[in-house]
Amino acid sequence: MDKNSEIIKTEIIRILNENGKTRGTDLAKRVIEKVGNEKTVYREISALVEAGEIEKKVHSRAHIEYELINLSESVNNQLKNMHSEIEMIHEEIENFDQIIKEEKFSFHQRLRSVIHQIHIVQSTDGIMKMLSYYPAFKKDKMYSQIIRKINDCWESIMNNITHQQEENFLNEVLANLRIRHTDSKNLN
Repeated sequence: MDKNSEIIKTEIIRILNENGKTRGTDLAKRVIEKVGNEKTVYREISALVEAGEIEKKVHSRAHIEYELINLSESVNNQLKNMHSEIEMIHEEIENFDQIIKEEKFSFHQRLRSVIHQIHIVQSTDGIMKMLSYYPAFKKDKMYSQIIRKINDCWESIMNNITHQQEENFLNEVLANLRIRHTDSKNLN
């Protein structure tokens, strides 16, 4: 699942959690202000309705309301999805040594692979940090399991880096992770 899509869905649920029933136009406007564009936001709202996480009530063509069906189930379902994603990532990181030996990865292939793993874990870690500000997410038992698994991923990544035969492998990873030049066109 696209990380931006996950962020939009989380924002939709957060707004519905705070406000209860919300008009469709108000919901979309508030989500668009934070993340996404109109088309993507409406697509994610429809996906949540189809998934049964939110309920759509049509009073008239101009008056459509959305409401969470069951917050604790919805939160738990989102966290279960995050947990399965982080489990797959962790498994990939754990099998890194075996894969590089079987595939005979070059230095650059190993470097790209480690950087890719770091970016995935960073992204998931960032989402979890955002969710930590919402009590409904933080109270769920899956939340702490995901945080532990993220920490396991970081530990495994560092083990993989330290066990590379090149002495400068960590330096190369760090050099490739840094943002050397921030372009003003990339900032909102």
